[in-house]
Amino acid sequence: MSDSMYDLDRRRFLQLTGTALALATLPALASERRKAPNIIFILADDLGIGDVGCYGQTRLRTPNIDRLAQEGKLFTQAYAGAPICSPSRCTLMTGLNTGHSRIRGNFALAGGIVGSKGSERVRRTNLQPQDITVAQQLRALGYHTGLMGKWHLDGYDPGATPLDHGFDEFRGWLIQAPSTQGYFPTQRYHQRELVDIPQALGQTAAHYETDLCTDDACDFIRRNAAQTAPFFLFLGYSAPHSPYISPSYGSFAGEPWTQDQKSYAAMIELMDQGIGSVLRTLKEQGVDQDTVVFFASDNGARSEATPEQTAVVEFFASSGRYRGYKRDLYEGGIHEPFIVRWPGTIKAASTSDEPVYFPDFLPTALALAGGTASTTDGVDFSPLLSNDGARLKPRYFYWETYEPEFRQAVRRDNWKAIRLSAGAPLELYDLKQDPSETHNIASLHPQVITELEQYLSTARTSSVEYP
Repeated sequence: MSDSMYDLDRRRFLQLTGTALALATLPALASERRKAPNIIFILADDLGIGDVGCYGQTRLRTPNIDRLAQEGKLFTQAYAGAPICSPSRCTLMTGLNTGHSRIRGNFALAGGIVGSKGSERVRRTNLQPQDITVAQQLRALGYHTGLMGKWHLDGYDPGATPLDHGFDEFRGWLIQAPSTQGYFPTQRYHQRELVDIPQALGQTAAHYETDLCTDDACDFIRRNAAQTAPFFLFLGYSAPHSPYISPSYGSFAGEPWTQDQKSYAAMIELMDQGIGSVLRTLKEQGVDQDTVVFFASDNGARSEATPEQTAVVEFFASSGRYRGYKRDLYEGGIHEPFIVRWPGTIKAASTSDEPVYFPDFLPTALALAGGTASTTDGVDFSPLLSNDGARLKPRYFYWETYEPEFRQAVRRDNWKAIRLSAGAPLELYDLKQDPSETHNIASLHPQVITELEQYLSTARTSSVEYP
């Protein structure tokens, strides 16, 4: 074994040991504290920051997401963990950025398990037993945990489901089970059991995947609202990820738009209605003020770079004023809608311009629950929720991605640098003066480039899957 691999294994062992010791003490702490708030994280899939009314959208309608902002705090400088699905969700669940997390791309460069994606043979990795999730740590703090909808961290390993990584309840779909995928699935996981949905063959509105997620989430809330233990619910919608399919065009049926445009709008409308159902259920169950609700999207808009999908997201200005789409490390690929609502604690209609990103969720959730994170690349931003004057210490934000090739990005203060291929020079942007990243000013600021290059040289650790 090489020295570098020995150091990596040793570091992982120490991290795991430290986490295990921390988890062992958490139940005792939980029994000594008052009931912590319920926590709900709602994640949209491929929803652009410009697709949401409170972020400037005018053609699409998102009244319930807008309500979250009206009754909570809207973040203007929030980022996903990656510009693509699986790695972004991995950073959210583990609190590690893509320089250290297990899953750094939808597909692995090495290791992992080979399986089928349609007619293709692809290699995917998945969460391992030593990868400690926010659900595991919240459960150790006394929370009852549930995931409804999309997980996307299982790859082709049947032992890497949500139930194997801290969730007590699971209703949804997995990568390894094609029959559970799509907007009208024929099967759905209930815990580890595959349950048939024969009515879906008719593609009826009652069995639309978005609505199934909403129904499962509301059922989870009803069953757990009156329990002594607080709950953590992760609601992972697939909308509005392609293909653009909806049971109807909803309120957009009469618009003089293309079918794809009306379907995209209806998909977002149905998801927004589902979020309204979740908020209504919280109020009906009397736990509205006892529940912190987070809302975000996993990356930028446009699932695939096809002319048809590009036309849709450009019609709706889904990236807002930002450059790029999903898979890009420009702002359009990672700058996300991010809203937190907690009635009675978070000031209504407040905003924060403090930069935050997905690795921050784990330490923040644990802080809300009365615990602390033992290993994370994120920071606890809970002071921002109740204190409009709070500020976080300056720090580095890091991203890497592998589609179509290895790329990196880093942000510190208002500076953001992007490397478009291994060994390529950094592009540099001042996000305060140029949020649309139209002017590469690397040649004007050599000292900044030197500083960011030094950080990037230490920002990532090689892994078996991403050497």
